[in-house]
Amino acid sequence: MALMDAKEYDPRPAQRLRKQIIAVVAAVLIPLGLWFFIFHYYYWPQRQVVNKLFAALERQDFDTAYGIYNADPGWKQHAAKYNGYSLSQFTLDWGPSGDYGKITKHQIDCVLDPARKGSSSGVIVVVIINNRTQPLSLWVEKVSKTITISPDDVQCHPPS
Repeated sequence: MALMDAKEYDPRPAQRLRKQIIAVVAAVLIPLGLWFFIFHYYYWPQRQVVNKLFAALERQDFDTAYGIYNADPGWKQHAAKYNGYSLSQFTLDWGPSGDYGKITKHQIDCVLDPARKGSSSGVIVVVIINNRTQPLSLWVEKVSKTITISPDDVQCHPPS
């Protein structure tokens, strides 16, 4: 067989290999992207509410923080509605004389859904305040975005 008698080039094997590579890459990247979305953006609204609360606390803007905590920016028009947990008590708890002192920094450690199997009305947002070793667990309602201290003391990463 001479050089001029060689078989004609068949592009199908190369095309098949390229399609297989694309399929493998997609099979890896799509689930990875879904995982990233679910664990980082699924509870984005609740993360944002907690970030706004702590940003206001860091500025020591307790009126705004109290409105965020109660999910009611116009809380001053009907302050009697919140007599169970008043602004003065909120300021004592979250101000410089509170358990955390002056809040200067915060970091959201994780967001957990306590009832993965069933439907729950809220999620637990675990926050590290002022680089303390003991995180704070906050309960954030999914719909109303009201915030309370979580009855469950949760840690994202169990101590080793």
